[in-house]
Amino acid sequence: MVTIIFSHPWHGSFNKAILDTITAKFDKENTPYEVIDLYKDEFNPVFTEEELSGYSQGKINDSLILKYQQIIKISDEIIFIFPNWWNTMPAILKGFFDKVLQKGFAFDYEGGFNPLLKIDKSFVITTSDKPSPNFSHTIEKCFIGDMLNSVGIRNGVWLSCVTTSTGTNENRQQFLKKVEEAV
Repeated sequence: MVTIIFSHPWHGSFNKAILDTITAKFDKENTPYEVIDLYKDEFNPVFTEEELSGYSQGKINDSLILKYQQIIKISDEIIFIFPNWWNTMPAILKGFFDKVLQKGFAFDYEGGFNPLLKIDKSFVITTSDKPSPNFSHTIEKCFIGDMLNSVGIRNGVWLSCVTTSTGTNENRQQFLKKVEEAV
């Protein structure tokens, strides 16, 4: 199963067009998938004191986090879709990593840091208004290299649409075609 983690608040956005392109392809091919829409689910990315106090023991009291973990547990592939805001991911997605990919679920410290997930395919699909060398480092080294690989989400491929809101409709349509062919 493919899990799509969507991190954009506006359903009129180009990010939503990317999501719709992917889900239409999967529907046509009968590919099983699940969409985690962080904004629509009203996911709270901020740790409370109570949540943080149980973090090191892997204790979770939030049913939404448990639901997300169950979805990820049966995934063969994960696709992340989000805009580049301040050369990084939106805060809600960072909170997803903090709160969902916890010790005992995504990793453990038995004899060192060990990944517990076994997901062999991933895509990171981003949008921005202008290219930034800093963002390339953030995605390729930090997001894919340090965050995904460290918990067992492997073989990350990054697709980036630049000049999303300032470019041409032709540019956006070409990017949607590229996404459809890649996933």
